[in-house]
Amino acid sequence: MKAMILAAGKGERLRPLTLHTPKPLVKAAGVPLIEYHVRALAAAGFTELVINHAWLGQQIEDYLGDGARFGVSIVYSAEGEPLETGGGIFKALPLLGNEPFVVVNGDVFTDYAFAALRQPLAGLAHLVLVDNPAHHPQGDFVLAAGQVQDSGTMGERLTYSGLAVLHPRLFAACAPGAFKLAPLLREAMAAGQVSGEHYGGCWIDVGTHERLAEVERLLQGLELQQTVFRSDHASNYLVLKGNLGRDKARLLAQVRSAIERPQQANLRQEWQRGL
Repeated sequence: MKAMILAAGKGERLRPLTLHTPKPLVKAAGVPLIEYHVRALAAAGFTELVINHAWLGQQIEDYLGDGARFGVSIVYSAEGEPLETGGGIFKALPLLGNEPFVVVNGDVFTDYAFAALRQPLAGLAHLVLVDNPAHHPQGDFVLAAGQVQDSGTMGERLTYSGLAVLHPRLFAACAPGAFKLAPLLREAMAAGQVSGEHYGGCWIDVGTHERLAEVERLLQGLELQQTVFRSDHASNYLVLKGNLGRDKARLLAQVRSAIERPQQANLRQEWQRGL
């Protein structure tokens, strides 16, 4: 089974981080988001990956290469213009083949075990759903008895995680160009062709600067002594240095100030950052 990582988004909500860096290469704990997916897929036995890209996409190819250093083979589907999720997958179908394939949004962070998706697909799609995050309380779809529906009184309304197994037949009536994936899924749901599961583990939509608050929560959870903490790589906007736990309060104050008053924080300018 092949897997596709969706990496064509422009990441406008993450500016200025994404002015010169494609969103999938934005780092979390020093590692680009997309690398977490590549390594997790490799560990789950996926050896053939397809990655689409558009905005600053050559940087993604330059960083990941052919995938050999991760133990996988990577081919790329370059998009000259934004094709949205559905259009991007449709364009990559010749690289994905005629069998069901895994799709992973490149801008989510999760500890989901991708090996669980290596199962026969009964319908046209299988979706991984998660609890509704604070920024999306209304959810996307209803999960009832293992089937996903657009709406309904039975079951639980959950959020689509960006992880799925899709069959190429889902795109049988499509034509080249930009189009969304959701209408195709809703049509398949109406025909009873979409199964799903509820995942309750770690899942974060890394989409906005508000996720900087994750750093604060990370520091708050650290109970260490005589441990040097440094966040001063040339690519970092906010420089943090200290000793945990002696300097924990000061570090937290720095992070909190940068989140609440970024214009007053001593953040590195773009020209100062060595990427």
